[in-house]
Amino acid sequence: MNPLLYDLEQNKQAFVLEPHPSIETRKNRIVRIITMLNENEENLCKVIEADFGFRHPIETQLAEILAIRQEASFVLKHLNAWIKPLKVKTSVHLRPSKSYLLPQAKGVVGIMSPWNYPLSLALIPTISALAAGNRVWIKPSERSPRTSGYLATLIAQYFHPSEITVINGDAQVGEHFANLPFDHLLFTGSTSTGQLVSKAAAENLTPLTLELGGKSPVVIDTTASIKDCASRILYGKLFNCGQTCIAPDYILVPHWKKDELIAQLKLAFETMYGEHTPLTHAIDEQQSLRWVALLQDASDKGASIIPFSEKPSTVNPVMPCIVVGATSTSRIMNEEIFGPILPIIGYDELTEAIAFINSKPHPLAMYWFGSDRAQFNVLMENTQAGGVTMNDTLLHFSNPYLPFGGVGASGMGNYHGKYGFDTFSHQKPIFSMKGFLGLRGLGGTKLAHPPYGKKIANLLKVLGKH
Repeated sequence: MNPLLYDLEQNKQAFVLEPHPSIETRKNRIVRIITMLNENEENLCKVIEADFGFRHPIETQLAEILAIRQEASFVLKHLNAWIKPLKVKTSVHLRPSKSYLLPQAKGVVGIMSPWNYPLSLALIPTISALAAGNRVWIKPSERSPRTSGYLATLIAQYFHPSEITVINGDAQVGEHFANLPFDHLLFTGSTSTGQLVSKAAAENLTPLTLELGGKSPVVIDTTASIKDCASRILYGKLFNCGQTCIAPDYILVPHWKKDELIAQLKLAFETMYGEHTPLTHAIDEQQSLRWVALLQDASDKGASIIPFSEKPSTVNPVMPCIVVGATSTSRIMNEEIFGPILPIIGYDELTEAIAFINSKPHPLAMYWFGSDRAQFNVLMENTQAGGVTMNDTLLHFSNPYLPFGGVGASGMGNYHGKYGFDTFSHQKPIFSMKGFLGLRGLGGTKLAHPPYGKKIANLLKVLGKH
């Protein structure tokens, strides 16, 4: 028997006693998350930095603290409108009856959060789930143990276990967690682990949202400013040292612009990271050894490794670098890199770039640089990706009016803003029968009741015209 099952059943019983929390209750729970951040911000930044060995406080502020505050503020601002029943149209032959959708909480939501953004990727979906009226269980990653442990401590201080519960533990605990009969389960992490979670959820027919990753391409058009796009691509790539699910994974650039791009990327690196801004470290030795192995494999198969800087690094186990000439069989072109390594691939025509992208599983993100909107439209119409940013990187994630999610191998479902509220809600359809002229006998199923005869045959002819 699953050792966590009894506790989950207790939380489900708590939900049964309060299946439709008031808007005041929902807002109070979200406000308590913000209060928790405000009162413990400095310590949260410290434990995250301790997990990474080093991560610049500004990166933690941007990607964790600010992101959570913005999501909470957006939800609090719009929740009054989202929670209201939504009137929808009723077919002509059913009028004057009325129809509407009632947003209803699903129950207890499980959230399996990753190590790369251990705070925001746990709490942003939690805010969505609370807004929808659910109870929440969080299983943080064991690869960021300090943050995961501190988050559990704080949640226990600010929330009753029937509101939010944090469960820490190793991969076996994660397996038990995924096998629980949640009313909805959200997993953020690798595609391979996502496949295991999907199988576990299927045993209970648990509704599932998967936020995975993949090889997110950058396409540089002939009309792009190489200097401008180089710094923006580099920022998106090296934020959190590339340990970001929507980080640019590789660049497709016209062959004749490749050398200029490499020069501008190296210049941008010296300007942005050369003197005063150290890079975030790998989360652990396992991660840094994987980067070394990816580079060694690419080099063994004929690729050229070009460091962003000629100055040796005293803090980074792998100098951030460009890879040119990687073969199609190299690991670096078949696995999500999730680190400070940037392959560059030349193309002659856009159709060639499109074919390359489509030869791989659908990515979580795509980036395009240029001013030719017609070319951009061709790219959009002939490729698939979870989300897209034009002429910059990462920013589609930060707009709460846009859904965040993948497609195919990069995930299923989405959240953020109203999309998160909808993901963790059941939109219950309700039909209110009203008879013509107020007469119940002239509405609903009454006219179609047996015994069947000429009257119903004529009715079918009338309905067939609508």
